[in-house]
Amino acid sequence: MIGACPCGSGDEYSSCCGHYLDDAQLPDTAEQLMRSRYCAYVLRRVDYLLVTWHAATRPHTIALDAAEHVQWLGLKVIRSQQNADTGVVEFVARHKLNGKAHRLHEVSQFVKENGRWLYVNGDINH
Repeated sequence: MIGACPCGSGDEYSSCCGHYLDDAQLPDTAEQLMRSRYCAYVLRRVDYLLVTWHAATRPHTIALDAAEHVQWLGLKVIRSQQNADTGVVEFVARHKLNGKAHRLHEVSQFVKENGRWLYVNGDINH
């Protein structure tokens, strides 16, 4: 049982990203999709990551074997904007890998196709 949602919303997982990862509901916004994808990384849910990735940029597989050594520490959304069929979400995800702190600062691109938001790609800022 998961308590607080890993996405940092302050809500319980079951009433937040759990709707998307476990109950097959579709996120209404690009930011909701990005937050749920972060949760999928935390929970090692490769199935969800692949189904929410746009077919044009989706990898065949995602290896999360190294994720056993990753401790996710938090997510901060910096900005989120969208129109009817495209969205951009900038965020910072913090984690530890083998005890060393890291941060991923990304500007992610999303599209909405057939009523479903999909992750296209992201530019990583260093």
